Amino acid sequence: MKRVQKLIKHIISRVNVNLRPMGLDVEQALSSTLDGNEMLMDYAYYALSIDHPIYFRFRECNLGGSYFLGKCDVDRSIVLRCDIRGDELKAAGTEVEFGGVKTELYRDEIILVVNSFLYKTLIHNHSRNPEIPELFRIQNTVSMHYANIHGTTTEGAYLGAFATADLSVLHNCILGNYCYVQAGDLSKMCFDPGRIWIKADGKYEFAYHYPQAILEKYISWDQNGELAGLFADFLKNRRSDFLPVYDSLADKLPVWVPENAFVSRYAVIKGDCVIGENCLVAQRAYIENSVLGTGSNAQENSFIVDTHFAGLVIVAHGGKLVHSNIGEKVFIGFNSFLRGTSDKKVSVGTGSIVMPHTIIHASESIDIPDETIVWGYITTQSDLATQSMSLADFSKLTEISIGRMRFSGSGAEFVRDFQNRVEHILVDNGARYAGNHESRGHAQKTQYVSYNLFQPYLSGEKQGMFPTIIVNDD
Repeated sequence: MKRVQKLIKHIISRVNVNLRPMGLDVEQALSSTLDGNEMLMDYAYYALSIDHPIYFRFRECNLGGSYFLGKCDVDRSIVLRCDIRGDELKAAGTEVEFGGVKTELYRDEIILVVNSFLYKTLIHNHSRNPEIPELFRIQNTVSMHYANIHGTTTEGAYLGAFATADLSVLHNCILGNYCYVQAGDLSKMCFDPGRIWIKADGKYEFAYHYPQAILEKYISWDQNGELAGLFADFLKNRRSDFLPVYDSLADKLPVWVPENAFVSRYAVIKGDCVIGENCLVAQRAYIENSVLGTGSNAQENSFIVDTHFAGLVIVAHGGKLVHSNIGEKVFIGFNSFLRGTSDKKVSVGTGSIVMPHTIIHASESIDIPDETIVWGYITTQSDLATQSMSLADFSKLTEISIGRMRFSGSGAEFVRDFQNRVEHILVDNGARYAGNHESRGHAQKTQYVSYNLFQPYLSGEKQGMFPTIIVNDD
């Protein structure tokens, strides 16, 4: 595996050039995460669809277990068990706007991953980079277990376990474990673990910070450098269910799926489940003994167990729900954790917003009213007093400090932006599909997808490396 070892050293050097001046050496993180056997066991797969432009190029890489869709270019990188999802890449001629100035793409947008190490990471395009809108770029970046890079280009960045960079641009930035950032163009900034920060210049700023002791209960590292804590325990008990999915090329699903809905053959559907009209269940989603009402979606790395969705429910990347009842048109944010029990359920009312990286771990039944915004760490009904508010009341805010949350700016614009985003996601995912071509979304466009499978060298100097391959339809 000499070529793999050389590649690892190369990535470490490129990332450290950016981040060591900020006090971070990524070598320890990579050495404790990399498993040579993991790099040999899994194939990579590229999704082919008539609705998504085809171009995939990779060289000098290991891509074990990773999924790619849309135009992708991967160079000198290790991308292990990741999802590189380019279903919203913009076509040539598309007009985009940055800061009130419009410009037109001169070629199709492409996802470019170079000099990076990504491990069990979700990358979903929706670029905010005005310099080169034709490139959604992940460069000189290390991203750890179950992080999300969503609509965020990165140059010289480190994302800890379960961190999320959302609708931003990161230059030489560090995000700690379970950190969530949505704050525009950021440079040379370091975010502590468990910090939640949403900022729109001139409009609003929302901030919350988890207590360290609470955070370490859910995310920590054992003496061998392995991911530990309650999140890891939750996933460990269910990850083995994915093995048969990847070992077989059969695409028969164990549940009836309506013609206008889509369930990935790389999702797990287990027990007594119902998939409603216009639903989308992405690859690496896990559904067990649950009902997904009309227009609902379960995005990558989401886990839905013993839970009922009324309809139009959005579970963003990494959301986890157990013994929950979710009303209509509810947003469950990135990497949120809603865990009830059979006799202590978590209920979320219609039209509510569960903020990204919210933990609701019920020690008693918890009932969140309709049209409510929820954040933070909640274990009892009384915790809602300082970590939730009706959308109507939040819309009246200009400034508040409550519990560990701070907000300033226009509450009305904050709520409106979230609600607009919810509607955008529903439309894009096909929840509003009305039977015509114009209203199709991802649930309808991805129905006739096929896959190219690629494997690495299994011996010799190139062991663990994938050969240079270009997939194109020209």
